[in-house]
Amino acid sequence: MNIELQLKIQDLNARYAQAIDGNKLEAWPDFFTEDGRYRVTTAENFERGLPLGMIYATSRAMLRDRVRSLRDANVYEAQRYRHIIASPLVTPDEGRGARAQTGFLVARIMHTGETTLFATGRYEDHVVFDDGAARFAEKVVILDSRLIDTLLAISAVVPRCRVASGTRGLRQRP
Repeated sequence: MNIELQLKIQDLNARYAQAIDGNKLEAWPDFFTEDGRYRVTTAENFERGLPLGMIYATSRAMLRDRVRSLRDANVYEAQRYRHIIASPLVTPDEGRGARAQTGFLVARIMHTGETTLFATGRYEDHVVFDDGAARFAEKVVILDSRLIDTLLAISAVVPRCRVASGTRGLRQRP
């Protein structure tokens, strides 16, 4: 096992989660290559080989559009998230990177203080090294459950876009 490779991928996932948990969403697309792919799907659909997901983006520009949509268009209750990420299982590939499988849990903390388990699953990542920096060439978020919020602006790992109910919803701003 290449410990240096393992640590680089672990660090990439930690910084990725920290950006989301810290509401630094504008930094989120920078974890991907320019033509990086991002897909959110369920374990059932992944196992059946169904290619499309709840979210599918094929470039960093598409990811930036999701963040803009989240900041400017979606209305939802004030909330925060906390990721718990397992150690990745890393397999070097023949090219300039590696494949990694990483389990995750995401807790959602509402403005009232109520904390719930928001999502569980795993990441299937293809990581490449762009001028020495680790980036996702592809990140597939595979959710364990089909039960999700009604609107996902970014993903189960950037889930700040729950539709607010009634008149209590707030437009979340940085």
